[in-house]
Amino acid sequence: MADQLYLSLWFPDFRLEALPEKLVSVLQQFARVSGNDRVTASAAIPFGWSEAPAYQRLFVNDDRAEPTDDSLAVNAIHEATEILHDDMAYEFEVKWQLWQPEAAEGLDTTWRLEPATVKIAGFGPQFDEAGYEQNGHIRIDFGLDTPWVLEDEELNQAASQRIQQNVEKLLAFTLSVEKHSGISSRLLWTESGEPLAQKLIDRLQRLN
Repeated sequence: MADQLYLSLWFPDFRLEALPEKLVSVLQQFARVSGNDRVTASAAIPFGWSEAPAYQRLFVNDDRAEPTDDSLAVNAIHEATEILHDDMAYEFEVKWQLWQPEAAEGLDTTWRLEPATVKIAGFGPQFDEAGYEQNGHIRIDFGLDTPWVLEDEELNQAASQRIQQNVEKLLAFTLSVEKHSGISSRLLWTESGEPLAQKLIDRLQRLN
């Protein structure tokens, strides 16, 4: 069963004033791995996730319009966090390319590189009743874990290679953040609480 996948990050001696700098660093590591340094949306949400955004902006980064400097991650973060509040979350949507299965009736499943949305959120200390203690000072929401584990499927060699490439991209981003962003701890976890590390190990063992 598909599960929501997250990476939580904590920083030593964290202060709200440092949040924009930390967000920039994490998004820079994402750009290293994805090759994409632009955001598609940004928002500032007060109090908790059930509230309407106090600030929101969408960016067009495709053929419909010429991308502007506003959508560069560093500029989008600066704009959204211009006024910091300790009860706000600041969320940025970015995209990377993952291999996704495309079922075809009567034919073998084909795999295509498709854009997948990743949401990177930084939390003020009073947002969602100090939810950062559980969720991290910054939390990365990768969406459903299907591109990395794809449960209950008999995989041919091509499919195995595609999933392995997805796993390598996920691990490359995690390790880049650990190396370059000054975190004190990190946790890769799923919404159900099932140990993801073991799922990935099991998957890689099956692929190899």
